[in-house]
Amino acid sequence: MVIEQKNVVKGELTVPGDKSISHRAIMAGALAQGVTEIEGFLLSEDCLVTIDCFRKMQVGIEILPNNRVKVFGRGLHGLKPYQQPLNTANSGTTIRLMLGIMAGQRFNSILTGDDRAHKRPMGRVVKPLKTMGAHISGKEDGNFVPFIINSSRLNGITLDLPNSGTQLKSTLLFASLFAEGETAITERIRSRDHTELMLMNFGANIKIDGNTVRSIAAPELYSQSVWIPGDISFAIYFIAAGLMVPNSEITVKNVGINPTRLVIFDVLKRMGANIEITNIRTVNNEPVGDIYTRSSELHAVTIEPDEVARMIDEIPIMAALATRANGTTIIKEAPEVMQKETNRIKAASLELAKMGAKITEDPEGIIVEGGRSLKGTIVESYNDERIAMALAVAALVAEGETMIRRPQCVDVVYPEFFDVLYKL
Repeated sequence: MVIEQKNVVKGELTVPGDKSISHRAIMAGALAQGVTEIEGFLLSEDCLVTIDCFRKMQVGIEILPNNRVKVFGRGLHGLKPYQQPLNTANSGTTIRLMLGIMAGQRFNSILTGDDRAHKRPMGRVVKPLKTMGAHISGKEDGNFVPFIINSSRLNGITLDLPNSGTQLKSTLLFASLFAEGETAITERIRSRDHTELMLMNFGANIKIDGNTVRSIAAPELYSQSVWIPGDISFAIYFIAAGLMVPNSEITVKNVGINPTRLVIFDVLKRMGANIEITNIRTVNNEPVGDIYTRSSELHAVTIEPDEVARMIDEIPIMAALATRANGTTIIKEAPEVMQKETNRIKAASLELAKMGAKITEDPEGIIVEGGRSLKGTIVESYNDERIAMALAVAALVAEGETMIRRPQCVDVVYPEFFDVLYKL
């Protein structure tokens, strides 16, 4: 993929449906009684993997034109056993949340994944499920796929999470639908809350009390009509382009603006970014708005570990933005970033340095000396879609042409990304 420097980017656009919400809409719909109709579904490889898993357990799911999906739910206890392993490919969201769902079923199952999934440690999720009474075994004491999940009775637990842990919290909330007693999860810093909002919309007995989420199993979930807003983690690349390229204006419409996802906007505003959110409303418990941004003179900031942990997907694009900020930006390390297949801090540092950025890495994170011109060159995506998209945006302000190797990784989450970027 070759990206050329641009002198201006302007436009009004929408982005695909939120990936996190798309996964959860299928899962909640499959476990609910009745027919759930979903609009704005993200038809990415990861989300299609989730659909495939439930189809194999005899949940009827129709994919319709214009990103619409119908899910013919079977109820909390209506899934049927599949005689072969359920393959979650490389979707970390699918396998983690499916662990919680399958742990509560009345039949045995096996979860597996592709070669990359076999390298992803999962003990942090498996261990608390075992505390709830789940019978899960896997390689290296349940740390790696494939997982064998035997039928068991689950009990609610009380758990304090020291770090941001959206997917762990979500896994346990799905498991709590099948558990006796109350499950209470307390976070030091509140993480993304799409799961609790989605399940509450479907009738789950969930209450949010500050940083604590409490769940008691309800007799059933009930089908809903779900409209999925645009994914803010996709919108950020076009927002960044509008900030970085001179004389530019970008509006991204109908974006999910859940407060637990807006830490990146807090950081950008500290950097001096011109960003406005308008037309704010609430749909299916999720806040939605239109985001307008224009070229800005950015200045350096320090991004703390707690902030980094809450914007894991956005770290590469933040590193790219930091190259345009006056002064020294420090992006501190966070354990959650290291747990990705790609160490995104290290990968972003290496590739942006090839383009002329002055970036150094130390044990605490990366240090970016901003205000330097970038030059086009050959860069590597590491088969990580977030790295590829961040490098594509950086290429817009790099002199000459930038060639991104293995750009097809973006198809997993946003197949139209490069086409949209070209048209700005």
